[in-house]
Amino acid sequence: MTNYVFVTGGVLSSLGKGIVTASTALLFKSMGYSVTAIKIDPYVNVDASTMNPFAHGEVFVTEDGGETDLDLGHYERFLNQNLSKNNNVTTGKIYLSVIEKERRGEYLGQTVQIIPHVTNEIKNRIREVSRDYDIAVIEIGGTVGDIESLPFLEAAREMWIENYGKVAFVHVALVPVLKTTGEQKTKPLQHSVQELRRIGIQPHVIIARSEKPLEPEAANKIALYSNVPREAVFSDHDVGLIYEVPLILKEQGYDKYLTKILELPYKNPDLSKWEEFVSKLRNAEEGPPIAMIGKYVKLKDSYISIIEALNHASAYIGIRPKLVWVDSEKVEKGKLNASEIAEEVVGGIVLPGFGARGAEGKIAMIKELRERGKGVLGICFGMQMMAVEVARNLAGLEGAHSEEIDPDAPHLVVKLLEDQRYLKYLGGTLRLGARKVKLVKGTKLWEAYGRDEVYERHRHRYDLNPEYIDKLEAVGLKVSAWDENMVIPEGIELENQLFIGVQYHPEYKSRPLEPSPIYYYYLEKLLR
Repeated sequence: MTNYVFVTGGVLSSLGKGIVTASTALLFKSMGYSVTAIKIDPYVNVDASTMNPFAHGEVFVTEDGGETDLDLGHYERFLNQNLSKNNNVTTGKIYLSVIEKERRGEYLGQTVQIIPHVTNEIKNRIREVSRDYDIAVIEIGGTVGDIESLPFLEAAREMWIENYGKVAFVHVALVPVLKTTGEQKTKPLQHSVQELRRIGIQPHVIIARSEKPLEPEAANKIALYSNVPREAVFSDHDVGLIYEVPLILKEQGYDKYLTKILELPYKNPDLSKWEEFVSKLRNAEEGPPIAMIGKYVKLKDSYISIIEALNHASAYIGIRPKLVWVDSEKVEKGKLNASEIAEEVVGGIVLPGFGARGAEGKIAMIKELRERGKGVLGICFGMQMMAVEVARNLAGLEGAHSEEIDPDAPHLVVKLLEDQRYLKYLGGTLRLGARKVKLVKGTKLWEAYGRDEVYERHRHRYDLNPEYIDKLEAVGLKVSAWDENMVIPEGIELENQLFIGVQYHPEYKSRPLEPSPIYYYYLEKLLR
């Protein structure tokens, strides 16, 4: 029978519930249990496909093509296993399913209500995803007290009754530190627990998020007013690396206490490889600056998987580059000087994105880096802009552009995929998920992977126009990877320079214990 651990949040959002959830899942898996992790998002969007990265951060793509919350990326990286689109449950998915069932007459004339119909749908989703696992760790997004979260908290409460002894509640809440006195204040946390208890949930474990380790006096107060034993209160204080969180929780006995609550046999987690990775990353020497070129750079979470992929590679190379964030829109408007930036860095990564805004800024940065012989790695839209830059400045195709940005351009070097032309819906209709990529022998991409075929995850509508491949190859830009039918270009590179673009997103499959071959190859060539 599956055991369930629900992770809730209090006081404010963006506390790091996702990292606590991922850490909890890792600790259980390291004991030998089979584990899955689920993210519940209380927004009415069916998925994250059309959400603004500035508001919500990165859209993470699963192996089966789900466009999900970025926390699923953390879960996959910590667990070192693939999850599915069903591991992300949203209000939109739940209501859509309930309404479709009502239209089909499946409720047999009942008055369809939040309780029991919506809550039953939530419970069924959780059970379906968790069925084959010993433990499911479920993060309920948002903050306790939000109207949007109430049906999910009610469903969790009902699961606690229906699976008594097999459900644990972990509540993560902020303990702020007053700058004037340096004192940790527990009142906001106390109130969030009171709100949770009003809903009918008594947390078994309290995790206090704070700038510094939780002081004994504060921990005692939290235990008293949260109605839990002192041993159920744990500190999740600020650390240099998110990968340290499972280690500091284990050090406090968090894993042992949770197995006690769930009445499971405790096995000392084997975290030796994890500790080795953390040590390598912590001790990696500071490297030279690399330009991170994108239009969502104000919110670094928009590129969180790329940041972590670079961390994974850096740990094993032993050098951690300094990331210089370059707003391509500011470059485009002349507020940043592309030439000056290119002089200061050893290379750049042209980040993914959609639309015209900032595209010319990316092209300008690519040109300056390429002309100086500095390394360039382009991801998805970044690869497309690399092709446009080469078309304009090496192949002499004046006015070359992408159909996405200028459909009337004289040279559409990047073109909409044919099967994307007559779609009814925008959300969930991109070329998505893991697909076979065939690598061309003798190329840098083939060297990076060391094999002929790989499976990488995709998220795009546009790609390199095959009609222009001969013109681009004539000036040295080779297609170094294709789709399985040898029709869609998947990778490009200049022969005599570290200038590589890929249409897919290798960062989605990078793991702490298994770095992405592309990011590793690029950093190693750039830094060594």
